[in-house]
Amino acid sequence: MNWKQLLEQQLATAFKVSERLVRLLDEKDLAWKPSEGSNWMTTGQLLWHMGKSCGMPMKGFATGEWDMPAHSDMNEKKTEKKMPPPAEQLHAVASIDEALKLLSLDRTLALEALNHCSEEELETKPAPAPWDATPVNLGLRMLQMIDHLNQHKSQLFYYLKMQGKPVNTYHLYGK
Repeated sequence: MNWKQLLEQQLATAFKVSERLVRLLDEKDLAWKPSEGSNWMTTGQLLWHMGKSCGMPMKGFATGEWDMPAHSDMNEKKTEKKMPPPAEQLHAVASIDEALKLLSLDRTLALEALNHCSEEELETKPAPAPWDATPVNLGLRMLQMIDHLNQHKSQLFYYLKMQGKPVNTYHLYGK
């Protein structure tokens, strides 16, 4: 199997399952967040983040064009470690339809980014990240972005469980 095949298969599964989980929500669920602990995203904030978590950074790695202001200059030396903003400052989707549209757009962006790359680039091109200057190969960096979506997909799964939705591992892993 080559990098493109692997990444295409992983993208298809990650987005399919993410969409299936989103469809289990109702509009009233968007404001929900865990009650224990602090700095939790609401479900709506999580869905907004999921819709930006894969394709946008894959485009950055593939083209060098980072549409994320915090990552606009990869070569700038940071003197202090930046922390993400508190959850209450994060964007949120206003509807389930918006969340599904963001996921669809992000999938399209991810596939366009992947199609921008040759198999050789995926195997050999160093791809430092704005958050990690280690020169990991481009294929692995793209796989890490799919893993990023998968992490948030799992987070959504547990949000659904905590809200009392009847979900099980089939919802998370079933085809």
